[in-house]
Formats: sequence, C-alpha cells, structure tokens
Amino acid sequence: MSDEQKKIAELRARLSEVNDLEMAGSLLNWDQLTYMPNGGADARGRQLATLAKITQEKFIDPAIGKLLDDLAKYEESLPYESDDASLIRVTRRDYEHATRVPPEFLMEFNIHSTNSYQAWAEARPENDFSKVQPYLEKTLDLSRRYADFFPGYEHIADPLIDVSDQGMKASTVKKLFSELRDELVPIVKAITSQPAADDSFMHEVYPEEQQLKFGESVVRKLGYDFNRGRIDKTHHPFMTKFSLTDVRITTRVKENYLGEALFSNIHEAGHAMYEQGIDLKYEAGPLGGGTSSGVHESQSRTWENLVGRSKGFWEYFFPKIQEEFPAQLSKVSLDQFYKGINKVERSLIRTDADEVTYNLHVMLRFDLEMQMLEGKLAIKDLPEAWNARFFHDFGITPPEDKNGCMQDVHWYGGFIGGAFQGYTLGNILSAQYYKSALAAHPSISQDMTKGNFTNLHHWLRANIYQHGRKFTANELTKRATGSELTIKPYIEYLMTKYGELYDI
Repeated sequence: MSDEQKKIAELRARLSEVNDLEMAGSLLNWDQLTYMPNGGADARGRQLATLAKITQEKFIDPAIGKLLDDLAKYEESLPYESDDASLIRVTRRDYEHATRVPPEFLMEFNIHSTNSYQAWAEARPENDFSKVQPYLEKTLDLSRRYADFFPGYEHIADPLIDVSDQGMKASTVKKLFSELRDELVPIVKAITSQPAADDSFMHEVYPEEQQLKFGESVVRKLGYDFNRGRIDKTHHPFMTKFSLTDVRITTRVKENYLGEALFSNIHEAGHAMYEQGIDLKYEAGPLGGGTSSGVHESQSRTWENLVGRSKGFWEYFFPKIQEEFPAQLSKVSLDQFYKGINKVERSLIRTDADEVTYNLHVMLRFDLEMQMLEGKLAIKDLPEAWNARFFHDFGITPPEDKNGCMQDVHWYGGFIGGAFQGYTLGNILSAQYYKSALAAHPSISQDMTKGNFTNLHHWLRANIYQHGRKFTANELTKRATGSELTIKPYIEYLMTKYGELYDI
C-alpha cells in the first residue's frame, strides 16, 4: 500500500467516526420529532448539544487538516471525478467551513434549537406567538453570529445559504426569484380569475389507518425500500437517515383532508429514494449524502408533483384509491379527481399550496428572512409584516398566526436564512431533470399508467442519486441535462399542464 493510500485509509476511518456521531445525533433528533415525551426536551437538548460539540471537535482535529494537506498533491494527480479526489475535495471544503465555527457555538445553538422547537410545537396549536418570540429573537442573533464566522461575505445571508446550496448567494437567489415571479404572477392571475376546481371530495372523512395503509402502498410502488426505511407520524413531515441502509420518512394525517398524508408521503419518499440510491461505497463519509437542498428538493417535488399529480399516475392509482375509499370516491370520476388535486387557489399554508402558487410562499419567506437578517424587521413585528406581505401577494390575510408566521418549523428549529430558497430551486430543477429523463426514456409517461416507474427511477439513480456529493449542484445539473439551472423547462411544464386544465 502506497503512502497516499495509507493516508486516504486513515482519512476515511476518521471521517467514519465523525459520521457515526452525526448519525447518533440524527437518531436522537428523529426520536424527539416522533415519539419523545414533551418532558424530555431539556435533556434531549443537552444530549444533542454534547454530541454536536464532540462531533465538531473530532472533525476539526488538526490531524484531519494535516491529512488533507498531505494529500493535496495526490488529489491533483487524479481525475476530478475520481472517488479519492472527490473525497479530498469535499472534505476540505467541509473542514474549512467547520474550523471557522467554534464547538461551543454549536453546543449553544443545539440546546437553543431543541428548546425552540419544543416551544413552537406547544405554542402553534395555541396560536400564541408571544411564547416563541424570545426564542426567535435568539435564533436571529445566533444566525447573525454564524454568518460572522465567515467575514467578507457580500450579504449576511450568503454564509447561511451556502450551507445548504453551495455557491448560491442572496443576490443570485433574488435575481432568479425576480425572473420567476414575472412569469408566475400572470399565470396565477389568469387561473384564479376563473372559478376554482371542485375538490370537496378531498375533504370527506378519511380514516387515518386507511390513509396510512394506502400511502404506504403508493410509495412502495414508486420504489421506496421499506427494508431500508419506515414511516412514522410527526408534527411537520421530514426525511432523515442514519445510514444509506436506514433512511426514514414521516407524515401527518388529517382525517378531513385526503391530500395531507398522501402527498407528504410521496414528497418525503422522493427525498428518501435519493438517499437510498446513493452508491453504498460512499457510506459513512462526506460523499454519502445529497449534494444540495435544491437538488434534494427537486427529487421530492419530482415525485410529488410531476409524477404524483400527473394524469398518468392516477390512471393507475385512481381505481385503487376508489377501492380503498368507496364511500368517499365511488361517485368521483378520474377527471374530477385529477382537476381537484391540481386545484389552484390563493391559500394560507405553504405545504398545502398548489404548484402554481407554491413559489410565491417561498419568495415571501425568503424576503422576510433577508429583512430580519439585515436588521430591517424586528421579530416582534414579524406577524404584522407577514400578514401585510401575504395580503399583497395573495389577496388574503391569515386569520391566525399559527397559519401565518408560525406555520413552518424552519425558523423554530434551525437558523433564519438559507432554508427556504431550496424549495423553489428544487421546483425549477425538477422540471429540468424530468425533461432530460423523458428525452432518454420517452415511454416514462405511458409507463406510469401501468404502475411502472422503473425507467424514471433508474434514470434518476444513474444521473442524480448514485453520485452523492461528488459534484456540486451546478456540476450535477450540467452533467444530467447539458445546461446550468434554467427556469425555462419549469415554466413550460406549468404552462402546458395548467394551460390545458384552465384553458389559458
């Protein structure tokens, strides 16, 4: 074994230990968001903080820095996309970022975010913003402090955005969102000026146990591997993993709304199938994860919307859901169902929003984040600012804060800044990737009508999933589609689908 191979082996061993600690923290976090009793919050916050501190200290060990320095020439001698070169490159970036953030800060942040989440989980049902206001004020302070560990930024949000979407800056996102808004607003106006589609059948009583059973059957058919995953209930659905062979999803059920569990199951399964599709040789290391929040979200949105809300998908699944819920759906036609699940309206809740208005919800949150980070919006004024902006964009005002500025968990369990832009980036990329998948396998749409999702799943695995973090989002997108991120396929998709549904 050469000296370089010995050092690569040592680097992998050290990174595996760091990964194991991270995954132990993920397991504690999953338990908190699913089964942990409320009384365990303080202890769980301490436990997570301790793990985060130990993990950080292990990762920023100068020995890892020396290994990276020693391997620099070896990296230069290798092809860019080789596994060893990619491991060194990605680890170096992570290491340089991590060494700027003191372990004590991470410990403080983890304790706070755990307590903040628990406060939100209790305050939201009570519609009591005053209970979370002090937590949110501290979150804003911590978010600014994190950004200051990376001096020289163009905008205070840049270091926060870069964590989840490498290479993206606030200025880039603002420009992209401006272009997208110009395209979306006329479409929203054209559709919402018409009578809304009837989706009353979605709001019949659908027993929880049957919803969970049907939702499980759907994601199993799509390709979610239950030998390496499971579904549990939570307040705000999410995907998490403890290894590439243990990738879990969560859901929530409303018995008076069929779409809640159904589409959250498909959405989270999209995230999970990405992780389950990463090459197992990247297990327990920096390459064994999704490359960015935008790319990750592209997969959940592909399966939830481009697949799960398509006509072909329901040509296969509609008879099956009618069989499961005959009293509620026996008199509903496939066309009625298809129009109902694609109803476009100005609504309050982001996670329930249709494809056409969804990105307006994201842009609202992104703009408010920028104002908070810039010091132009105080936390105490957030509910009023939210309602004013919501009325401007949607023409309606949230009657309660729980369906306004308290509806999303992100600000109450993480940083302010850097989380929401990934949703819209994912929407844009989903159409771009799907267009390339269709070019490679023109039968994909027809396959769906027979319950066959193999060609799509295989294309995504070959072009997106298997690579893990070897490539940045831009590199991956160029490789998969031949071009950088562009809104054109996304607008074409929306205009084609909703142009037919609403005759615009």
